[in-house]
Amino acid sequence: MDVSKIKDPSFIKNLTDDELVELSGDIRQFLIEKCAITGGHIGANLGVVELTIAMHRSFNSPQDKLIFDVGHQAYIHKILTGRGEKFDTLRQYKGLSGFPKLNESPHDVWEAGHSSTSLSAAIGMAKARDILGEDYDVVPIIGDGALTGGMALEALNHIGHDKTDMTIVLNDNEMSIAPNVGAMHNMFGRLRTNQNYNRAKVDIDGFLSKLPGGHKLRDSADRIKDSLKYLVVTGVFFEELGIKYVGPVDGHNFNDLKEAFETSKRINGPVIVHVITKKGKGYRPAENDKIGTWHGLGPYKLETGEQVKGSSKAPAWSQIFSDTVQSFAENDKHIVAITPAMPVGSKLTRFQAELPEQFFDVGIAEQHAVTMAAGLAANGMKPYVAIYSTFLQRAYDQMLHDVDRQNLHVVFGIDRSGLVGADGETHQGVFDIPFLSHMPNITIMMPKDENEARHMLHSAFYEYSGPIAIRYPRGNGIGVDVDDNLQPVPYGTWETIHDGQDVAVLSFGPTLQLIEEVRDELLKEGITIEVVNARFIKPLDTDYLDKIAQEDKAIITVEESMLSGGFGSLIVNYFNDNHQHIDIKRIGIDDEYIEHGDVELLLNDIGISKANIINEIKQSLKRKHEKN
Repeated sequence: MDVSKIKDPSFIKNLTDDELVELSGDIRQFLIEKCAITGGHIGANLGVVELTIAMHRSFNSPQDKLIFDVGHQAYIHKILTGRGEKFDTLRQYKGLSGFPKLNESPHDVWEAGHSSTSLSAAIGMAKARDILGEDYDVVPIIGDGALTGGMALEALNHIGHDKTDMTIVLNDNEMSIAPNVGAMHNMFGRLRTNQNYNRAKVDIDGFLSKLPGGHKLRDSADRIKDSLKYLVVTGVFFEELGIKYVGPVDGHNFNDLKEAFETSKRINGPVIVHVITKKGKGYRPAENDKIGTWHGLGPYKLETGEQVKGSSKAPAWSQIFSDTVQSFAENDKHIVAITPAMPVGSKLTRFQAELPEQFFDVGIAEQHAVTMAAGLAANGMKPYVAIYSTFLQRAYDQMLHDVDRQNLHVVFGIDRSGLVGADGETHQGVFDIPFLSHMPNITIMMPKDENEARHMLHSAFYEYSGPIAIRYPRGNGIGVDVDDNLQPVPYGTWETIHDGQDVAVLSFGPTLQLIEEVRDELLKEGITIEVVNARFIKPLDTDYLDKIAQEDKAIITVEESMLSGGFGSLIVNYFNDNHQHIDIKRIGIDDEYIEHGDVELLLNDIGISKANIINEIKQSLKRKHEKN
C-alpha cells in the first residue's frame, strides 16, 4: 500500500487481520526510508506502529481525543491522518513538524514536546466533555519513562480520585530516551513478566459466570481477588489509585490490542491499558540500540543504519563539557554529575560508566534533579547538573527557591542553548537568559570556544561561588586548540577581541564567529567596529559599559535568545538606571516562538545574519552622524 496516499484513518476499521499486518509493514518501511533522509525520532515510532493503527481502529479520531505525550511517537498518527505525502519535509524549514501541531490537522488535539503532560491535559479535556454533556473518548498515550515524571503521577492521583472516564495507554518499551531508571521502572518490569494473574482472572470470571448464582460468587471472588493482588501482581498500584488495570498486552498483536481497547471502553471510569512494545521494531540497528542512540538522530545510511556525519571534525560541545567535568571529578570526589534522563544527549555515558558512584541519572525529573543538587551542595559536594535549556524551564522554582535563594554552589551546564533547529518551538533554548537573569545570586556565562569553556568550568568549580550557569549550544565546537594549564577567568569581565572606533558589537558564544565575519566585511569599506566577547551575561562588565558611555560609541548587542529580559535588555536597563543616553540596538528574538527548521535559515529570519548586522551597524553610524 502506498501509505503516502492515505487521507484519513476510517479505512482501517474495514481491514482484515492480514491487511492490518501488511499495512504495518508498509508503514515501517516508509518510515525507515523517509527518516534516513530527514532524520527524526525513528526508534519510538517503529515501536508503536501496530499500537497506533489499533487505536485508530478502536477509536474515532478526531471526535475521540488521542493525546500523545511528548509527541515523539506521533509519526504513524500523522501518516494515518493524511500527512504521509509531506514526510519529505519532516522537521524541515516550513515543513511537517516532528510533533503534533494544532495547525496541521484536526486530528492533532494537543501539542507537546516536553514529557509527562498528557494525563493532565486528558483530565482537563474529559472534565470539559462531562461538564458540557458531550460524548467522546479521551485517550492519552504515555510512555513508561514519561509516567515516572512527577506531573504525570500528580495527574494519576487526580484521575483516580475523581474516577474520570478515560483510557490511558501506557506504552512500555523499557526506554524513554535512554534506558529508564527508578522504582517505577522496576515495578513495570514485574508487571511485564506477570501473565499468571491476568490469565487466572479471565478463567475464574468465566467459570463463575456459568454457575447458578454465579454473579454473587463472582462478587465474593472479586473481593478475595483484590486482596490476592498484593501477593500476585504490582498492578495494584494503579487500582489502589482508583484506575482499572488491563494488561500487560502485546503491543504488536492486533487481536490483543482490540480486545484490550474494547474492554476499556466498556468500563466506566479511568482504565490503564498496559501495552508492551519494542522500540525500533522492524529495523535491526534501531532494535539493537540499548542506550538511546536511535531515540532521535539525523540522516543515516539505509542499508547499515550508520549515521551520516557532518563535516566538522571538532568534538561536540556536550562532549567538551562532559569530558572536562569528568577530568575534574576523577581527582575530586566532591564533584558529581546529575542528568534528568539525558546521559546520551549530554555525552555523559563515559562518566556514568567510569565514575558510577559520582553519577546520578534521576529519570525525567528536572525539578528533583535541581533540588537534589541543592541538597548535595548544602552538604559540601560540588554538583554539576547537565540539562538542556528547554528542560531547565521545568525546574524554574527549584532554581530560584532551592538553589539561588540559598546561594548554593551548583554548576549548571545548560546544553542546547540557543536555536536547536529541527525539534522546533518546544525545544529552542532561548528562554533561559530571561528567566535566570533576574535571580539575585546567579552567574551566567557562555564561552566563545572550547578552550574558553574549559577555563570557565575550572573557574566555576574552583574559583567562583554560588549558583553558576554556563550555556553552550547544540552541535560541534569551533575546533581550536585547548590549554592543558587551566587559568581563572577574571570574574565579571568581558574580553575586547578587536578595538574599533565606530560601533561596539557585544555578543557571546559561537555567535562571535559571525561578528568576526561582519568586521572583516566592514573593514573593506573603512569601517572599524569593536568586537567584544561578553562572556559574562550576568554580572555585566559595568567598567566596560562606563568606558563605552564616556567614548560615546553606539552599541549593538547580538544574542541567540529572547530580547525581552535578555542580555541587551540588561544593558539598556543599566544605562537607563544610571541616566546615560547611549544609542543601543538589540538584535535577537522578538516575542514569538521559533518554528522548526535549519538553524541558519531560522537565524536569517530573526536577523542574526551578516547582512542584517552590517545594515544595523550602518544605521547606527548614520544616526550618529545626523546627531553630530
